[in-house]
Amino acid sequence: MKAFNKKLDKLFDRHEKLISKENKPIKDFNGIYQRYKRPVLTAEHTPIFWRYDLNSKTNPLLQERLGINAVLNSGAMEWKGKIILVARVEGWDRKSFFAIAESENGIDNFRFWDYPVVMPETEDPDTNVYDMRLTKHEDGYIYGIFCSERKDPNAPAGDLSSATATAGIARTRDLVKWERLPDLKTKSQQRNVVLHPEFVDGKYALYTRPQDGFIDTGSGGGIGWGLIDDITKAEVKEEIIIDPRIYHTIKEVKNGQGPHPIKTKHGWLHMAHGVRNCAAGLRYVLYMFMTDLKEPWKLTYAPGGYFIAPEGDERIGDVSNVLFTNGWVARDNGEVFIYYGSSDTRMHVATSTVERLVNYVMNTPSDALRTYACVQQRNELISRNLEYMKKHL
Repeated sequence: MKAFNKKLDKLFDRHEKLISKENKPIKDFNGIYQRYKRPVLTAEHTPIFWRYDLNSKTNPLLQERLGINAVLNSGAMEWKGKIILVARVEGWDRKSFFAIAESENGIDNFRFWDYPVVMPETEDPDTNVYDMRLTKHEDGYIYGIFCSERKDPNAPAGDLSSATATAGIARTRDLVKWERLPDLKTKSQQRNVVLHPEFVDGKYALYTRPQDGFIDTGSGGGIGWGLIDDITKAEVKEEIIIDPRIYHTIKEVKNGQGPHPIKTKHGWLHMAHGVRNCAAGLRYVLYMFMTDLKEPWKLTYAPGGYFIAPEGDERIGDVSNVLFTNGWVARDNGEVFIYYGSSDTRMHVATSTVERLVNYVMNTPSDALRTYACVQQRNELISRNLEYMKKHL
């Protein structure tokens, strides 16, 4: 018993030291956002009592019983003065579930609530759920929209990998008790849907990503926009593409809205992920754009290239060379906390301000789409800089 308790004390001590470590900014700063040295959440950040049977009689060797493989792709919001992350937690069994972690400063010391989210099922139970986007809507509810995955009922016999994706919808007022609503109905599969925080023409508005299959986008054209009359019976009958996929760009394979956009005086500030193919497989990066304040489906600014791409250890994990975001927080003082998952394994934070992000989006040139035009674009910048350097440096 003494040996068991000694091992247990070491487990708890090591865990406490991990989640209590200060997260310092890296030295490099590009003027747009600040990266930090440590992930904010990993599998090791999950509570010991989620993973181990702590009873010496039933687990005398103190073995891990229900292991955690990864913590990734968190929705985010400010809640009662703290930063809340609704993380996707994946067990050793490959099943994902949602769990809430909170922090006083949004940078470090994230601690999970004692219990994961109990997400009610629909009449057609999900096999897996993940990647929740949180939206505090003007109707008074907090909504979570996430991917609901099920086995494809039309798959050939023996095919155990084909799946279908729909947008699951749930709402809450306290982040503890969740009301599950019927899944979104659209003309295609959806695994990347985000609720706009305000009514548009008296209707709920959604950012979608229509795609032909669970993995392949097919004829799906990019980030879509659709309106629904009743969130409790959500159906998008018509979608328009507001941010299309484009050949030989960071978003030629697929792209999807990240968290819901941030409202600024210049327009709605968006963050999304873009995917391209390369010799090492799919490469996911983050990018930004802006839409009109009164007509959020109209694109106004679209900086060329990526905003953040995987670097260093971020490039290594279960699905390497991937960054993904579905959560950010804009505070009243102008600070913005950007939460992103790396390689389907861990969670990070980058910090910026609304002012810096708006400046970046409105003043960064768009993708010129051809090598010749891109070189001209860069040479114009070089010429202006050389002229300025002669006069002022």
